[in-house]
Amino acid sequence: MFFDYFVLHYTGESSFEVKTEADGSDHSRLHTEENQYTCTQCEKCFSARSSLYHHMNIHRGKYKCTECGKCFGSNRDLAVHRRIYSGEKPFKCTVCGKRFTQSWYLVVHSRIHSGEKPYRCHVCVKAFIWNESLNRHMRVHTGEKPYKCSVCDKSFSQSSNLQKHKHSVHINNEDLVKTEADGSDDSRLHTRENHYTCTQCEKRFSARSNLYSHMNIHRGKYKCTECGKCCGSNRDLGVHRRIHSREKLFKCTVCGKQFTQSWYLVVHSRIHSGEKPYKCYVCGKAFTQSISLKIHKRVHMGEKPYKCLVCNISFSYSRTLQKHKHSVHINNDVKTEACISNHSRLHTRENQYTCTQCEKRFSSRAILNQHMNIHRGKFKCTDCGKCYQSNAALAVHGRIHSGEKPFKCSVCGKRFVQSPQCVVHGRIHSGEKPYICCVCGKAFTQKGGLMIHIRVHHGEKPYKCVTKV
Repeated sequence: MFFDYFVLHYTGESSFEVKTEADGSDHSRLHTEENQYTCTQCEKCFSARSSLYHHMNIHRGKYKCTECGKCFGSNRDLAVHRRIYSGEKPFKCTVCGKRFTQSWYLVVHSRIHSGEKPYRCHVCVKAFIWNESLNRHMRVHTGEKPYKCSVCDKSFSQSSNLQKHKHSVHINNEDLVKTEADGSDDSRLHTRENHYTCTQCEKRFSARSNLYSHMNIHRGKYKCTECGKCCGSNRDLGVHRRIHSREKLFKCTVCGKQFTQSWYLVVHSRIHSGEKPYKCYVCGKAFTQSISLKIHKRVHMGEKPYKCLVCNISFSYSRTLQKHKHSVHINNDVKTEACISNHSRLHTRENQYTCTQCEKRFSSRAILNQHMNIHRGKFKCTDCGKCYQSNAALAVHGRIHSGEKPFKCSVCGKRFVQSPQCVVHGRIHSGEKPYICCVCGKAFTQKGGLMIHIRVHHGEKPYKCVTKV
């Protein structure tokens, strides 16, 4: 039986304004994925009137959580949500013992063990565990980009990409705020205005639910029995435990590297794909992670939030402060002449720390300690016996024997063993020369080239012939 379909508009009261148009039934739209029912509050679309009705309960605040204030479409959804705070997880996996708040979470999880992927793409035959994953994947073939930025009209295939775009491109754009005096949690996500402050550590949050989760750390609600670290949720604690169990569930299909969390894998995959979704709106430089963009912006803002407590020098990056402490104040609790002497070595390149094995010299003790691992044979190649200062350096060396070159130039296709090699090579195509001589202005693609060039001005000749004439 066919009838006119309806587009419902919620008026804010207990009634709906209904518009009709001639078309098929609600049921037929389940197969065509046609969404005819639109919410006038948030413009979200639904294929059935009942789905819209449930959704409107969220705006009405009919089913509201007393813990965090979040609203739901039904009493059942609210009951499930409350399990987050009660810690109740009634559904248990018979294979690994992991527990879940909802039965369908368990159903989906069980496919990890069984390998079942019931949702298959009819175009490329790729299969998925989730139906939603298949729906997102289909946009690759259809070119559909349903998520549109309200500021610049750019469209995206996934809502998460739209949110990343808003945070990285329009982070200071007032057009993202729905109303001038909205004050909602949603508006603060775009403006990064943090109204909720932790009374224990003064850390600030844009949403009350985030603050609530953070407070669990201070309460010690989710505490690791191995190391005593406290987490904000049971899920975070579960992820943290993988550090001790060394469980790494997420594997890169390109290089085989494994990770404890899925988003680590997502970020890692950008090394291979070359994707850099976070772009600086000032200089156009792009980054693979949002935190890298946030740190980069300090260059433009002149912000130096990390201050040395000994000599009051400020730094843009925490790692720079740490290097400063190790090289300058490593044995000094107060500012002394020796402290200043250590600091001067950063500028004069004077190396005070000497290796007793090979007499190689270093400017900081930390670098010397790493170097000593070579003599200790701590990280030794099983193929050729060569030793390295760290496990990461050994892993990179291993690619020489395996022939693996995971980093590919997006312009000419040339492949490299290390990411920095690919970055330096890319400057051949871009013409970028970031290392500039402060004396004559000559520019170089690599720092080493600049250091060699400076000897021309200094008259430095470090290489001496030992052969007597």
